[in-house]
Amino acid sequence: MKKGSTERRLFQYALHFKKQIIIGIVFLIIATALELAGPIIAKTIIDEHIVGVEGPWYQVSENDDRNTVEYKDNYFKRADRVDEDDEIVTTFTMLQIKREYYLADGEIPLTGERNVEDNIITIKSQIGEESFNGEKISISTIYSFFQPEQRPIFLLLGLYVGLLLIAAVFQFYKTFLLQKASNQIVKKMRNDIFEHTQRIPINYYVDNPAGTIVARVTNDTEAIRDLYERVLSIIVTSAIYMAGIFVALFILNAKLAVWFLLLVPLIIMWMKFYKYYGTKYNKVIRATISEINGKISEAVQGMTIIQAFRREKQTKEEFEELNTRHFSYQRKLLKLSALTQYNLVTVFRNLAFVGFIWYFGSASFDLNSIISIGMLYAIVDLLTRLFEPVSDIVNQLPLLEQARVAGGRVFALMDLEGEEVNPKEIERYKGNVNFDHVTFAYDEEEYVLKDISFSIKSGETVAFVGHTGSGKSSIMNLLFRFYDPQKGNITIDGHNTSNWSRQQVRSHMGIVLQDPFLFSGTILSNITMNDPKISREKAIEALITVGADRFIEKLPKKYDERVTEGGSTYSLGERQLISFARALAFDPAILILDEATANIDTETETVIQHALEVLKQGRTTLVIAHRLSTIQQANTIFVLEHGRIIEEGNHESLIAEKGTYYQMYKMQQGISQKGSII
Repeated sequence: MKKGSTERRLFQYALHFKKQIIIGIVFLIIATALELAGPIIAKTIIDEHIVGVEGPWYQVSENDDRNTVEYKDNYFKRADRVDEDDEIVTTFTMLQIKREYYLADGEIPLTGERNVEDNIITIKSQIGEESFNGEKISISTIYSFFQPEQRPIFLLLGLYVGLLLIAAVFQFYKTFLLQKASNQIVKKMRNDIFEHTQRIPINYYVDNPAGTIVARVTNDTEAIRDLYERVLSIIVTSAIYMAGIFVALFILNAKLAVWFLLLVPLIIMWMKFYKYYGTKYNKVIRATISEINGKISEAVQGMTIIQAFRREKQTKEEFEELNTRHFSYQRKLLKLSALTQYNLVTVFRNLAFVGFIWYFGSASFDLNSIISIGMLYAIVDLLTRLFEPVSDIVNQLPLLEQARVAGGRVFALMDLEGEEVNPKEIERYKGNVNFDHVTFAYDEEEYVLKDISFSIKSGETVAFVGHTGSGKSSIMNLLFRFYDPQKGNITIDGHNTSNWSRQQVRSHMGIVLQDPFLFSGTILSNITMNDPKISREKAIEALITVGADRFIEKLPKKYDERVTEGGSTYSLGERQLISFARALAFDPAILILDEATANIDTETETVIQHALEVLKQGRTTLVIAHRLSTIQQANTIFVLEHGRIIEEGNHESLIAEKGTYYQMYKMQQGISQKGSII
């Protein structure tokens, strides 16, 4: 069933923590608005308090407030600072010509080309040329005309600093909340995918290398973490920042802002272009990384065989082939990224400034449309700021595509059909096992079990023997519900195992495999499997029962001795004893020994056989064995060949039949006798 696009599902994961994300975005909007107040405040300072000194000034009758300037025993006020109560005597105009200031009689136009000679000011405009009388003001005197502007300038600068400090607080909490939400999203995703791996049928793990699965849980989710933690945070921040800049541009000059909106479709088009090629390259890269992990895992686990058979060179060549493929596609991706990250943004920036110069350059031909210095500064500042988020967005495209492809791989694993884990306890069954006309194939084409039927009573010990590929282990896989048969039924105490969850079927079973696996931790943790129901005393008792205490007591920390991954610091026999004690500690109703003594030395096998005699009481024990000498006391022995039971009975009756079992037994006896002679 299709569950939506990768982008949609990544978004749905984000919705689990939408409260934090929404609050973070609100804080981001506030911080952006506060930061973008800077250009507008700068424009106000320049136009109204620095350049604003130019313009009409009125001579007033008295000095009544801080906006009044005293000059040659007269009082002057800017036209925009005059109150209703002020008594206006006459009008003057302050003009700046080059680096000097002049006070001209009357109210004269501020636009046009200005010249001065012998205090006669000439202004050329589209309507003609006009002349006015003016008086040059010295540098020391002009300061008094600027003095009333100091206080509002300091207030505005103080306001801007205050806004920046407040914005910094909102930026901090924005970053904290978005980063926290990002890590929570990935934490949930990793938990979900790891939990799902325990619901996936066992055949998936048979068909896929462990390294490729691990890569999806670790490497791919790490790429997705970058998406939430960095990419989306930066893209959302940049998008909101760009929106704020456009709002400010519309406030300052709506026509110019509309022109710059053309950048948005250009960026979207480029993102689509990058997505097309980036997805192709990243799919190969992510798949190759999984193969590399699988190859490394396989090489590490099989290093003994590689070195023993002198396969180092061939293994290195196989690894280099994968590594070269990874390098080749990474290089293609780097070329694509290099094209976007610097060149694209530089081109956009240059085009924007060309448009800006053209827009205001053409307007300058109209002397009545000249832009103010403050407006010019504010727009240039906003344009400079505009390309920072554009650059940030473009720079995140490689990580965005990498995360999108990684997300697709993760969701592909999560979409594999699995079963819900149902650990609900069932009453301990007695262990009566029945196979009723069971037929089974791993690949649904070649059947490994063909119409198998047998019954085992509670407390009995039965054994399955046969040549390799006869179906012995498949019977155990079906009983443990690692797989389900295509035909027939399997029951325990009359209950069809398919009606129980896999966890319920296994809840009263114990298993010991031919190749025992130990987990990192201690000897005791490998026995208890961190199950609170298994006490320390019970675990130690199980170890003593199987005879493992003989070597454990010699260890420095005894039962608390550390175990490395796989238990490689222990001999095979010691690992088998620990594995055997693990099964016994859980007090199973059904005990399965899958060739558990095949690789055990004679002395250790004797210890296990002795323990079995005690532990078989009240338990159903199923044994798969190559050593026929270890199963002679079994109640029933089933002989399999090509997926069918061809003989059954106890040791004596099968020997008396002189069939396949008899031939196998005589062959092993002969080998054993030759070995003793040697």
